[in-house]
Amino acid sequence: MQTGAKVAPVTGGNRGIGFETARQLAEKGLAVLLASRNLEEAEHAAAILEDEGLTTVSPVKLDITNSANRDAVSQLIARQFGQLDVLLNNAGVATPEGTGTVIDRLTSGTSLEELRLVFETNGFAVLLLTGQMLSLLRKSSGARIVNVSSHLGSLTLHARNDQAVAYTKRYACNASKAALNLFTIQLAQELEGTNIKVNSIHPGWVKTRLGTDAAPL
Repeated sequence: MQTGAKVAPVTGGNRGIGFETARQLAEKGLAVLLASRNLEEAEHAAAILEDEGLTTVSPVKLDITNSANRDAVSQLIARQFGQLDVLLNNAGVATPEGTGTVIDRLTSGTSLEELRLVFETNGFAVLLLTGQMLSLLRKSSGARIVNVSSHLGSLTLHARNDQAVAYTKRYACNASKAALNLFTIQLAQELEGTNIKVNSIHPGWVKTRLGTDAAPL
């Protein structure tokens, strides 16, 4: 691992948008912790990037809903780097496995199980992981927290049934992204005047395992 480089863990970095983000951060010379809830998948993804000549990527096991995993990664960063420069909150879910696609319109039939599972990853775990990393982010000269969200969290678009979000009314997923956007706003307000900037991003509907082949990008 390159010493002196800015440090950036990417959650859900083993595939899709997270994997490409890890690649592009490594291309810029950052020390990337490519995180996945499955260590073997993280190791496989990191090996692909190493074959491309990107040697500043290290695989780590991080199920963001697991407190022991969060503790282990924060301790690893503190021990090896002493600070954190970029926290890329990319890991997320659209639906629990085996419950259909995000295209289903099931607002009134949304189950408590689905709400719990989606919010656990997209909302609660992001808040807990970010809070745990704040002390390390404060040690950076210019830190960034980036939450990978979606325009599916826009109340304005849903209220006017905008075509951009008409393809999905999956309540649990959309509500969790709205909560993530509010978390971003309030955390940015909390950290105003510090060395930490906080943003949500809408990367678009991309052809990934989560986005499916129906995605246009």
